[in-house]
Amino acid sequence: MELVRLCYTLSQDFPADERFGLTAQIRRAAISIPSNIAEGQGRLSKGEFKQFLGHARGSLFEVETQMYLAASMGFLEETQRGEFFELSAEIARLLNGPITSLR
Repeated sequence: MELVRLCYTLSQDFPADERFGLTAQIRRAAISIPSNIAEGQGRLSKGEFKQFLGHARGSLFEVETQMYLAASMGFLEETQRGEFFELSAEIARLLNGPITSLR
């Protein structure tokens, strides 16, 4: 949830012409991370939970890619990039643990 809030905060300063492009894509992908975790937790089997954790991990990598793009286009300051990528690395570690244990 913290990553979603950060993505919203960082993307609010993107150029207005990116509102329906990169901004919207980053926000959708970010929202899908905790949503997939929650949906997987509500499923009836460990296999389904692992599958949804995998979807969450994929969405995390999607957001990282989009933020790299935003940074390369000059939409993010260095401190903002650092904050985002530090948090995303932590979330990747947190997702990898249960994914590995459910294998």
